[in-house]
Amino acid sequence: MKILSMQFGKIFFIVALASCWAGCDFAPKYSKPAAVTPATFKEDSGANNTDTNIWQAAHPDDAVIRSNWWETFNDSQLNALEQQVAISNQNVVAAFENFLSAHATVHETEAEYYPTVNADPSASRSRVYTGGGISLHNPNVDNFDVPLDASWELDLWGRIRNSVKASAGQAQASAADLENTKLAAQAELASDYFQLQGQDSLIKLFDDTVNDYSNSLQLTEVLFKTGIDSDQDVAQAQTQLETTESQASNLRIERATLEHAIAVLIGQPPSTFSISPMPVNAKPPLIPVAIPSQLLERRPDVAAAERAVFSANAEIGVARSAFFPAVTLSASGGFESSAVNTLFKWSSRVWSLGAAATQPIFNAALFPALTQYRAEYDSAVAQYRQTVLTAFQGVEDNLATLRILKAQVQQQQVAVDSSQKYLDLAIYRYKLGIDSYLDVITAQTTLLTNRQTLDNLYTQQMTAAVTLIEDLGGGWDAKELPKD
Repeated sequence: MKILSMQFGKIFFIVALASCWAGCDFAPKYSKPAAVTPATFKEDSGANNTDTNIWQAAHPDDAVIRSNWWETFNDSQLNALEQQVAISNQNVVAAFENFLSAHATVHETEAEYYPTVNADPSASRSRVYTGGGISLHNPNVDNFDVPLDASWELDLWGRIRNSVKASAGQAQASAADLENTKLAAQAELASDYFQLQGQDSLIKLFDDTVNDYSNSLQLTEVLFKTGIDSDQDVAQAQTQLETTESQASNLRIERATLEHAIAVLIGQPPSTFSISPMPVNAKPPLIPVAIPSQLLERRPDVAAAERAVFSANAEIGVARSAFFPAVTLSASGGFESSAVNTLFKWSSRVWSLGAAATQPIFNAALFPALTQYRAEYDSAVAQYRQTVLTAFQGVEDNLATLRILKAQVQQQQVAVDSSQKYLDLAIYRYKLGIDSYLDVITAQTTLLTNRQTLDNLYTQQMTAAVTLIEDLGGGWDAKELPKD
């Protein structure tokens, strides 16, 4: 009897295993959705790309953007700050925990491949009904039971396999979301960092201008005391100086805000963090630009959208499998006795084997559920294609921005030089008494405005370079996605 039950158990196991792995799969065959992909970026064409100091086309064996992409800016302080983002930024930490949760869900779903085994030991004492006044020697009955119960759903129609695929796709999308969150935080930090440098440049410009205006005020006062100038010119110079001092003070509001933002990005309270003044003195680095088709492998948001499509495709298989019978094998065994001393004797053994099938006959929710998952798949495909288009747009925008800014900086530098000549001439003519001080004020205002514009253009160049690197995916690659 023992040998027979063991042989039957082996057959039970082999049949169940074969059925599990040889079952049908009703999920549609998956292929990555097609998306319109241009051969080249318009703004990266030979007709437009006249500035080889901002970006270059990256050939297959060229060095693409590296994982620590911020190091291309050659700023040690920026490097140190960026290293803290992946560790201390709370949005990145939250995204990492979301990935761990999604990854655990995969293993939770994979557990359905295996049988569930439960132990349910029990002990009881009951008093039997003697009836009719008949006396029994011992009317109390003891019962001791140590059973093991096992059940196993056969994956005949791929429900479990497709559930695993769906959860694995969601985990991969979560991993890509983590990388996208990290890249966004790192890019925001670099952008804020260069904007802060830009504010420092403006603060220095205005501080120098206040000093120049103070000297001009002293000049008008001297000329007034000697009777050459009027008190009106003194008042004009005083007004200009005080106005510029007020503007210089206002610039420090934006600097403080940027410094606080950087502190939060690296996970520190603003009250404990500060950056010394450092006017921007860098130029955009050389940025390798891959061909558009490579962009689809280097953008984590694109990878996340594609994995969402994969997951939605597997969910269709899960919905289709619900139309077919669910087959469950069950087994139980253990020991049962009325006395503890005989509980684990071979004669006290009990066992059973069985199978059950559940076939939907009428379930009005099955067809709507299948329609729902198909619609969710189509929605995921549309979102993937929109993400791809947005990715191309971002790269084109920033390639154009860098190209145009390069020309604008050159033009603005000419305007600054001309403004300086205009001011020098206005001061000379004022000292000779040919023109009024109003001409000097006009020339000073023009120079300040043009220098302020030039400093802002330098800052825009740096932030546009950061955004271009972000739009190119940083140094990430889809091959880094976890396989399970």
